Amino acid sequence: MSNSIHNARAQPCHKLSLKARPAASVAAHRSSRTRHQVKVTAQASFSPQYDSANIKVIGVGGGGSNAVNRMVAGDPMGIEFWVVNTDAQALDSSALPPEKCVQLGSKLTRGLGAGGNPEIGERAAKESRDVIEDMVAGSDMVFVTAGMGGGTGSGAAPIVASIAKEAGVLTVGIVTLPFSFEGRRRTIQATEAVNHLQACVDTLIVIPNDKLLSAVEKNTPVTEAFRIADDILRQGVRGISDIITLPGLINVDFADVRAVMANAGSSLMGMGVASGKDRARNAAIMAISSPLLEVGIERATGIVWNITGGSDLTLFEVNEAAEVIYDLVDPNANLIFGAVIDPELEGEVSITLIATGFGGIDSPGGIGGMADDYAPNPASNQYMGQNLADTMGSTVEIPSFLRRRN
Repeated sequence: MSNSIHNARAQPCHKLSLKARPAASVAAHRSSRTRHQVKVTAQASFSPQYDSANIKVIGVGGGGSNAVNRMVAGDPMGIEFWVVNTDAQALDSSALPPEKCVQLGSKLTRGLGAGGNPEIGERAAKESRDVIEDMVAGSDMVFVTAGMGGGTGSGAAPIVASIAKEAGVLTVGIVTLPFSFEGRRRTIQATEAVNHLQACVDTLIVIPNDKLLSAVEKNTPVTEAFRIADDILRQGVRGISDIITLPGLINVDFADVRAVMANAGSSLMGMGVASGKDRARNAAIMAISSPLLEVGIERATGIVWNITGGSDLTLFEVNEAAEVIYDLVDPNANLIFGAVIDPELEGEVSITLIATGFGGIDSPGGIGGMADDYAPNPASNQYMGQNLADTMGSTVEIPSFLRRRN
């Protein structure tokens, strides 16, 4: 076993103390429930020195670790990353330093993995409970990300999440379901694992990998398909964490995000990227019609959405995107959003939307019944992966079936 694997008790991480900068705080609200009318006002806010929210991302198993490695490569701000696995060789290849790599169940598995058996993954996590407790200590928010269907991710992710939630930490699960071609056994294991994980987190975002097939070319290699699945996990975490950790046009308090996501149950995620004329509006339409959204967001009780653009992102564009989203959601839904500046996105606008409060995994509105109880989103293939400005001209109307029903 490699000496680089961290088996000792993890030390609690100290919170970062940042000095607040004078920033413009912008609140977007609807002046009335009249369709298409969203007003954005700006006001200056100044605050004394504060402690930033302590956010940690824990990648569990192979899929979760791959997603974390991609997040680290993106150089995110204000997030602490960990990977946990029963496979010592996989930990050796992680992009994280050895002290952030934790081998689960060293006595049980001897670093050889869980063999695709979720029971082994669960027992390994329980063996390493003390290490996991130290890992989540001092956290305000923990993301547990994994690919369901294998041994470590399916078995250990619920244990990691339950330890964090028991500690009073806002715990968000973001996991993928396997591709159909991975076999029926992995699909069954994934379904059972998701049901178990649902009870261990505040909110759970489940991403069916098969839904991604509608967004890629038919000649996409298998290795690229798995890379895309890992990247979706990364985007889900960044979409939520960026509005908390990054200064932007519109800053969001951690308490606001917690209010929407605490004990929220099942959640869904949509994403859209656009450039050119009407890019913000187009990106918003792509996000609300994403293949990942198996039911309409009008049924959500909470919405967290983030718009990211380059230094050329304007408040007018933020307002345009808000109009599209606010026109669709329930008037009583709790809406939290942020606008972040990323110089690398010059000329483009990216929107990530998390819709929460669909109930439990087996409830009528839960994830478990969505594929059977509701027809696929008719707009999924129409918008995903396309630049609407190029395909539909300069004027984009929200389809009638997407508008909020009265």
